[in-house]
Order: sequence, then structure tokens, then C-alpha cells
Amino acid sequence: MHRLRQPAVSRAYKCQCGRPVFLRNTQCVNCGSQLGYESTRMTMVALVPGPAPDLWCIAGDTSGAAYRCCVNRQSAAACNWLVPALGSPGAQAGASPVGSADETCLACRLNRRVFDVASLANQHRWRELETAKRRLLSQLLALGLPVDARQAGNGGIAFDMLEQLPDGKPVLTGHHDGVITLNAAEADDSQREAIRAAMHEPYRTLLGHFRHEIGHYYWDRLVRDDAERLTQFRQLFGDERADYAKALKQHYLAGPPYGWQTRFISSYASTHPWEDWAETWAHYLHITDTVDTAASFRIDTDLAEADFEPFDCKDLWRADLPGAADFLDLMNAWVQLTQVMNELARSMGQPDGYPFILPYQAVAKLQFIHETVAAVRTRGTEPAGRPSMALAAA
Repeated sequence: MHRLRQPAVSRAYKCQCGRPVFLRNTQCVNCGSQLGYESTRMTMVALVPGPAPDLWCIAGDTSGAAYRCCVNRQSAAACNWLVPALGSPGAQAGASPVGSADETCLACRLNRRVFDVASLANQHRWRELETAKRRLLSQLLALGLPVDARQAGNGGIAFDMLEQLPDGKPVLTGHHDGVITLNAAEADDSQREAIRAAMHEPYRTLLGHFRHEIGHYYWDRLVRDDAERLTQFRQLFGDERADYAKALKQHYLAGPPYGWQTRFISSYASTHPWEDWAETWAHYLHITDTVDTAASFRIDTDLAEADFEPFDCKDLWRADLPGAADFLDLMNAWVQLTQVMNELARSMGQPDGYPFILPYQAVAKLQFIHETVAAVRTRGTEPAGRPSMALAAA
């Protein structure tokens, strides 16, 4: 009997009234319930008034856990993440007392610097950036990856969302030592599309930027200081000790090497092993989140009629691993799904949702990333040591 694929974490959320709600919602349009994202449960929840002003409980939850809304809920960022109230289950040690004006959720605590959001245009930018960032973080939590605010020596994450000022230094979207920098101008569709066209890119989105740059962070965190995994990385992606600045300059002067399509997931991935990893990592997040979302809405990719030659064991990095068959199934489901997804986009006169072709060698790299992520859930990871210098020009 055919069985539907089960998502790792459901992306189909419902209010207490039974109507569907979505990851960015703060209120149910049907019954008016306040909504929030509870990061330890990794789901959207309906809220009911709690035991004190500004405290909320989850509808139907009898544990007594109380929450505050993130202080940025009423800002232009429209953050809908919840903060466990001090003394409630799930509250972090050292959390601000209930009622503190600086109490922020996990997603907002990762912000180190944010551009001036006073103008209406910048408020729009801030909302778009934060919406994409929260989508990213909700997926990282679902994958079981470490998501920690950056502090001295802890190897955590920090976001700098900066604006290019007339007399200021250029703002480059990139990563350095756990700090991910985003140019706020990328939140403007017209500017981002102009850059995409000028750079001859098939795809450029805020979520794509976040997923790519966080890939550099997790290379530092999961690969760099693990001797065995680093050796495996070099066998698949190449030697990251190659001169990065020289490789980047060569890419922008001469473009990708001839025949890159047979070895790399994108032309930019051919620049340097670090960029190959980050591009492949971003695609892994695209794949897992989209397939999970499809499964959450009971879209059966196995029933899609797609014209392609399925990947098989010879295309894998290691066919002998316990999860190899499931990973192969994921890859083939993804190709089937994207063929239908792209055709649906064309029927609306829109560009392809996934304008890429997966080369066989990229499938082996994707499996390496898949196994690296799976290893975090089984044995944890070591903290990062020396910084990575990968910095991608926007």
C-alpha cells in the first residue's frame, strides 16, 4: 500500500478554531485568536490570556507554561515568536524578568546590529529581512542544528543587517566568524532583481542569502575542526586552503570554468570549495524545507508524472550508509516536485521556482551535507575555533 511521505516537522499549521494559519501570522483571520511561533515545539500556536497582564498561554495546553510575545511583535518587524516567561517550562537561565522591555525571542536575540528603521522604506526592508530570517531559523531548529546567540567564545550566530550609507563603506553580504551581514537593499525587489540580472544569476532571494551565508557558519561549526569530516569534505569539494581572494577575483573576471554545469550546483559554487559548500548547503535547505512543506499539505510527489532519469546508488557519496536509501528517495522526490512546481509557475507567467538542474556530482555533495546534519542529532558538535574568512560580495 502506498504511503504518503511524512514531514520531519509539519509546515501546515492550524488555529484552535481549525482554520489554517501560516508561519508569519500574528492573528487568525477567522476567529481572531492571537498566534505565535513556539520555538521549542517548532510550531505555530493559538494563544489565550495568561495569569497576568501581557502573559499568554497556549490554547489547550494544561502545563501552566506562560509566554510573553517578543518585544518586536508591535514593531515593523512583526515578530510573532514567543518568549517563555521566567519560571515557566522552557524559560532560559538568565532570561529577563517578566515585563522587561528588552525581552526578545531567540530569533531577535541573534541580531547584533540593525540599520536605521525609522523611515517607511526601511521599515518595509526590516520586515522582509526578519520574515526570511525567521523562516531560516525555524528550519534550522527543525533539523536539530545548534542555534545560539553569539557571545565571546561560544561560537554562536549574530546578524548584522546594515544599510549602505552615501559616505560609508560598501556593505557586503557575507559571513565572518559567526557574524552574518546582510545588505538591507536586498529587501527591495527592484534592487535585488537588478543585481540578479546584472550578475546573470538564475535565482536571488533574501531567504537564499540567509541560507547561503549560514552555510559558511556551519562549515566552521561542523566541518573545519573535525579531522575526518574535513578530509571527506576535501575529497568531494576540494581543498579550501586554496587562495580565496584570488579565486573570487578570478571568478568575477573570467566567470565559471568550462563545463561547470556537470560538477557544481551553480556557477558561483565553482568559485572556491567554501562557496561550493555554501551553495550546496543552501540548496539542501531549499530541498528539505520545500519537500517537508509539500508533505505537510499532503502533496504526494510520488504521484507526479515527471520525465527524468532517477538518481540511483551510483550517484551517492556513500551508498553503504544507513540513511542512503531515504536520501536517494528525497532527491528523486525533489526532482519530481520541482518539475511540477516550475510548470505551475509558468502557468502563472512567473519565472521557475527552482531554475537549476542537479548534476550527478552535486547529489554526492548533498548527501555529505545530509549526513553531516544527521550527525549533529546523534552525537552533537564541537564549538568553532579559528574564524573563516569567506565573504561573498553582494
